[in-house]
Amino acid sequence: MVLFPAIEVVSRLFGTTGIVASPVLVQHLTLYIGFSGAIIASRRNKLLSLSNSLLFNNDNQIVWAKIIAKVTTIVVVTVLALGAWNLVMIEKEFPTDIAPFIPRWVALLIMPIGFASIAFHMIYNSYSKLKNRVILVALIILIILLFQWEVLRDINLLPYILIAAILFSLFKGAPIFIGLGGLALLFFWRDWTPISAISAETYRIVVSPTLPTIPLFTLAGYMLAESKASERLVLLFRALFGWIPGGTPVVLVLLCGFFTALTGGSGVTILALGGLLMPVLIKEGYSKKFSLGLITVAGSLGLLFPPSLPLIIYGVTAGISIKSVFLAGIIPGLIRVGMIGSWAVWQGKVQSVSKHNFNLTKIISALKNAKWEAMIPFFVLFGIFGGYTTLVETASLISVYIFIIEFVIYKDLKFNDLRKIILDCSTLIGGVLIILGVAMGLTSYLVDAQIPLHLLEWVKSTISSKFVFLLMLNIFLLAVGCLMDIFSAIIIVVPLITPLGAYFGIDPIHLAIIFIANLELGFLTPPVGMNLFLSSYRFEEPMSNIYKSTLPFFVVMLLSVIAITYIPILSTWPLK
Repeated sequence: MVLFPAIEVVSRLFGTTGIVASPVLVQHLTLYIGFSGAIIASRRNKLLSLSNSLLFNNDNQIVWAKIIAKVTTIVVVTVLALGAWNLVMIEKEFPTDIAPFIPRWVALLIMPIGFASIAFHMIYNSYSKLKNRVILVALIILIILLFQWEVLRDINLLPYILIAAILFSLFKGAPIFIGLGGLALLFFWRDWTPISAISAETYRIVVSPTLPTIPLFTLAGYMLAESKASERLVLLFRALFGWIPGGTPVVLVLLCGFFTALTGGSGVTILALGGLLMPVLIKEGYSKKFSLGLITVAGSLGLLFPPSLPLIIYGVTAGISIKSVFLAGIIPGLIRVGMIGSWAVWQGKVQSVSKHNFNLTKIISALKNAKWEAMIPFFVLFGIFGGYTTLVETASLISVYIFIIEFVIYKDLKFNDLRKIILDCSTLIGGVLIILGVAMGLTSYLVDAQIPLHLLEWVKSTISSKFVFLLMLNIFLLAVGCLMDIFSAIIIVVPLITPLGAYFGIDPIHLAIIFIANLELGFLTPPVGMNLFLSSYRFEEPMSNIYKSTLPFFVVMLLSVIAITYIPILSTWPLK
């Protein structure tokens, strides 16, 4: 997958023809990587969830409260597998080739295989005893057969019971996609719509022309995170900014923003760099409370910078230019980094932290050591905005470039490390893409049910001021960020708010930045602020300590959201 786009670029340089149907093949490889990654994640029990507790952890005994969640979860996955198989059968009756001698139904086979494999791993990881697994399977089959009775569709109370079961499962640790897929299945079932429609929507979003950038940029970010690039960049940034009071926190903010933009996940940044950066801050003389808060916040600061995955997904979902969204996010992102950095500088003075002397020799030495990594942002921006390569080709070339510098030039990584990197990367990609896929099914139902239209009519009748709407939008998105991960939030919420934004005359690019900025803040908002949980897990601190440490940074981030919302020129300047 990495090589196909790179070969296309090389072919153009030499005026030759590249690989036949290369872009289409790369898109379908994304489908395979997504579901393969989801299988790996389910086997490793690392599918993205909203709870810290594990639902499938080889329990010794059957606890009825927990078995309800397990049965609900596996039933949803199994029915999704059946729907995907029906889609394959439909495609087989009316075959279409995606490339020479490769019919589309063959490419679609990974979907039923993927869902079925996830269900298998869930069953296997549910209980340590075979007897309990057999009971679990029997209950799953019984419920699936029970729902073949058409009379159940007429029971008005049943949907509420099923929704309660789905929410209960999420509370117990079920993967996020179960909530989205379960609701989609329920709504489609009630409306007599074939469940294969969900798989069709999953296929449509996953094979989007720009979505291959997600696994490619994520792979690049993981290779950097596993290498010693972070150490070299820390030394470089400390040499550049360490003479400032609060210089080390500024270094941390820049470094975390850099890694988050490439990996697309704030969690990756906290887990990968937290162990490196916390001792550095403590050694400099910063309080543990300040250090915890800064690392927790800094993990999400890169989401407004290219090639941020949420920006890509937003562009795909809203049907707007991804390059324009990338450009629009730069100034708001720098403002946010600047505000957090300024607070850090102030705290450096308050806590009387010693500063380093400016040393040009150290700067030159650090720059020599980190020169190859230091050029990555410039290559990314040149590739995206230079017009010489597509977004996917840029992501491919960046992955190849990072592979060369970390495996060949610096030799930080050995080829034996590649297996772990690919597994970890696939786990994250699989967790994200399966969420996007099933969320698209739910979004399709909402659109068909004319929910955006009804919402628009309600807003028209209750809100007349653009500024009031923006305030309500901020509150709404903050609540969404508290309760939903950013990827599913984009797929579900964006189709609902884009008509509202158009009605109030809000530029769609500005709306995109408002959305991502608010959701970025949601990472720090209880009760489901993802960064809060990850920081608690990484540093083994109680949630109460994490809440207290992040509160000042939350206020600073909130002020930046207000500025981004009510000063549109910060986002729309590229369009002028």
